[in-house]
Formats: sequence, structure tokens, C-alpha cells
Amino acid sequence: MNITEQSAYRPERVAIVGSGVIGCGWAVRALAAGAEVVAYDTDVDTARRRLAETVDIAWPSLIRRGLAEEADRDRWRVTDDLADAVGQADLIQENVPEQLALKQTVLSDIDGAAPMDALIGSSTSGIKPTELAAGCGHAPERIFVAHPFNPVYLLPLVELVGGERTSAATIEAAQAAYRGLGMRPLVVRREIEGHIADRLMEALWREALHLVNDGVATTEEIDAAVVYGAGLRWSLMGTFLTFHLAGGEAGMQHMLEQFGPALKLPWTKLQAPELTDELIERVVAGSEHQAAGRSVAELEARRDAFLTDLLGLVERYWPEAEGLTGRI
Repeated sequence: MNITEQSAYRPERVAIVGSGVIGCGWAVRALAAGAEVVAYDTDVDTARRRLAETVDIAWPSLIRRGLAEEADRDRWRVTDDLADAVGQADLIQENVPEQLALKQTVLSDIDGAAPMDALIGSSTSGIKPTELAAGCGHAPERIFVAHPFNPVYLLPLVELVGGERTSAATIEAAQAAYRGLGMRPLVVRREIEGHIADRLMEALWREALHLVNDGVATTEEIDAAVVYGAGLRWSLMGTFLTFHLAGGEAGMQHMLEQFGPALKLPWTKLQAPELTDELIERVVAGSEHQAAGRSVAELEARRDAFLTDLLGLVERYWPEAEGLTGRI
């Protein structure tokens, strides 16, 4: 397995470059683990507001999950000086917009300003690390992808992807560092656009858009199909073990023999539909109907409370099911 219980260490100082939703999520996770956080952003006032709001939203759930003894919700600051942010960091997390040229420039600047032993991870959801590090001439071997999931301060998975110049020692050190932040690192065996989880989610998302576009189901009905069906099983077993059980006592072998031929049937389209004005209107109207007048902040609080409860439940079963021990 790629997810293992190896050594862990908590980075003492974490630098966050870019303070959008993902950057703020990383910052709060690091605070909860007991690290000091320095965030870099060109708009300091907006970044301070966003980070303070994220701390306020996340901290009640993190208290329930369990904070590190050294955790301090106020141990952060924001600067518009990149060298100040990364100059003494153990771990640097880049979170600027998903534009290759921009990320290459920012990572090159980080590479030139960071200590030689600092780890440099990018939160990119789809770009290969070899492309990200193309402009880094200082120490490109310590640059890699560290792709999290929203909300970063609660969801434990982080996909670690090395590029052509990323050293094996960097990936090993990164696994230990992210475990120290309370995460479950998944080392992707080779770089590929979209990594693993986003490719799976993208396939489901495309098919869901087709179902709405073809008038088969509303957004609410599709979400219900996930929440009350496959989603409940996926919380514990994932796709392959779920299908293994579907084969009865003979397991996956029987499942593939019985249902494998259906894979050739044109049930799914996978290619994304054209985002026409009509489809956009249906998706937006359906989502607003589901929100039922609740603000995004209210929905986030509801989501976080649910995930906190669910993580506690999953932890009760994962050691037996996966041979894993310890907290997520």
C-alpha cells in the first residue's frame, strides 16, 4: 500500500503562499498541529480577513477532533514579502491560481528564497510537478505536488507526486511532514494530470452534468443518489473493495465475471457536455434550491460538523478494515 504508518514530524514553521480557500485551509491545519504559520499574499488586508474567518469557522471542529498541545489559533501573520514568509520555513505550501506560468514563476521565486532544507509543495489539482519545477534552478529536487482536499483542515488525504527531478528523499521527508500535520499521505506512483482522486471525481462530475443536461435527474436527485447510496460505502471501503463484496463469497473474481461485460455497454458518456446557457441555468438553479436560502458559511459549518462526526466513526473501523493504526 502507498498509505503507510511511517515516521512523522511536525514542521515548526509553515509558509503559506497564496491565501485563498485552500491556502487558508492549510494554514489552519498547521496551526492545529502546533506549527507557526506565515502567509504570503500581495493583498495583505484581504488575506488577514480570510485567514481570521477560516480560523473562526474551523476551530470548533478542530477542538472536537483534538488539538496538538502546542496549538495556538493566533500564531500566524501575513506578509507581502515572499522572502520574509519562506526564509525560515520548514515546509512551504504554494496555493496560487491554477495557471502554469504563474505557478512556475512563484515556485522559482520560492526556490531562490527558501532554505536549502525546506520542503516545497504545490497544491495544484492537476499540473504535473515536472512542469511546475521547470523554472527552478536552485534546488528543484525538493519541489513536489502536495494536493489536498477541501476543507483541508479536516480532510486527511494529501496526494504527493514527485517530478523528474524530485528526489526520493524529498518524498520520504514530505510523507513524514504531512503526517506531522495529521494527514494521510498517498504517494502517486507516477505523475499524471489530475493525479488520482480528481480524475475519479471528474469522471463522476461529467456524468452528473450529462444527467442534468438530458433531463434524467435534478442536481438534488443526483446528490441524493451519491449520499444515500455509493457515498456511504465509499467512506469506508472505496470502489474496489466495495465491488469485491458485490461478488459474494467468490469476491472480485465473480463480480468481474458477472458484471464485467456491462463495462462494454454505452451507459456512460464521460466526455463533458457543452456548458450551454441552459445547462448552466439548470445547475445553478438546482444548487440554489438545495441550499434553501442558507449561506455558504452556514453550509460550511454544517459540512464541518458532519465531517467531524464521520471522521470519528471512520477511525473506529479503519484499523480493522485497512490494517491502519493511529489518528488520521
